[in-house]
Amino acid sequence: MAKDYYQILGVARDASDDDIKRAFRKLAHQHHPDKAGGDADRFKEVNEAYQVLSDPAKRQQYDRFGTVGGPGGGGWDQAARAGGFDFRTAGFEVGDLGDIFGDFFGFGRNRSRQAAGGRDAEVALSIDFRDAVFGAEKVLEVSGEAQCPRCHGRGAEPGSPVETCATCRGAGVVEQVQQTILGAIRTEQTCPTCGGGGEQAKTKCKRCRGTGAVRGKRTLKVAIPAGIENGQSIRLRGQGEPGSRGGVPGDLYVRIHVRPDPMFRRDHDDILTRRTITISQATLGATVPVETLEGEVELTIPNGTQPGTLFRLRGKGVPHLDGRGRGDQLVEVVVSIPAKLTREQRKLLEQLAETG
Repeated sequence: MAKDYYQILGVARDASDDDIKRAFRKLAHQHHPDKAGGDADRFKEVNEAYQVLSDPAKRQQYDRFGTVGGPGGGGWDQAARAGGFDFRTAGFEVGDLGDIFGDFFGFGRNRSRQAAGGRDAEVALSIDFRDAVFGAEKVLEVSGEAQCPRCHGRGAEPGSPVETCATCRGAGVVEQVQQTILGAIRTEQTCPTCGGGGEQAKTKCKRCRGTGAVRGKRTLKVAIPAGIENGQSIRLRGQGEPGSRGGVPGDLYVRIHVRPDPMFRRDHDDILTRRTITISQATLGATVPVETLEGEVELTIPNGTQPGTLFRLRGKGVPHLDGRGRGDQLVEVVVSIPAKLTREQRKLLEQLAETG
């Protein structure tokens, strides 16, 4: 049975090219096998669907026949293998993973000829409730690879030239030809001499030994914006994994975990609290102190207040992330009923019951 590429990407059949591209990037980032929890099989399936739906001709053929190989099925790749010919000599260019993910993941078909950007990384940071409300500056220690400070990712000792690889002549790949019953099959493999870089340092960097990256710990300052919510991320540009051959590093995403507060609870940009009052205060009315994020304020309780009544303290909530205004604080009234009464209290309540 033919695969439903629209269902794989989670888009409608009339989805625009931008919709398809956005869906693909989201799923590819989620299932990439290099990520923790990645799924290689799902990743390949998403890639296959995108190759078809992102190509207008292939998409039109798929919409008409349910396949990109015509009514007989099988697809262009399968038809090519059955015929035993080389796509390049036939005038076709078969898209591979690098063509599609070059910009997004930092590698591509021609990565051997140019610097490649580093991949993004993610770390978690726990902060207090009040830091999330008012903002703060935190120091974060990050472990992992970083661009070598001595050679700046080139892999060469400072002052040493970088020469074209003699094995692949700068291509970064070497071609192999195998004879099979279907004919000659040409394959490309990463150059074993330069590792795909297409270049070799005449003298390798003493610090990173020619890799362009070093492992260690870094200390970063993270500005926590006022109003950030639990689960949101802060993007630190250029603080992710180092690029190869001096390429631009990826970004670091700091996922925020907000520790709960024993007194305050958050609902979007509003703060929820409770204030316990006595029966007499609820019945007769009173002015009671209420704790806010910025200290105590006086709250007026009108007579006849019922349990569960909500009072709104405007502007006492969480600052909006855009910096314009704040939410409110909602105070729920809890009426305390005494478990034991003195004789005088019981007598007064009995008199009240007789009158009411």
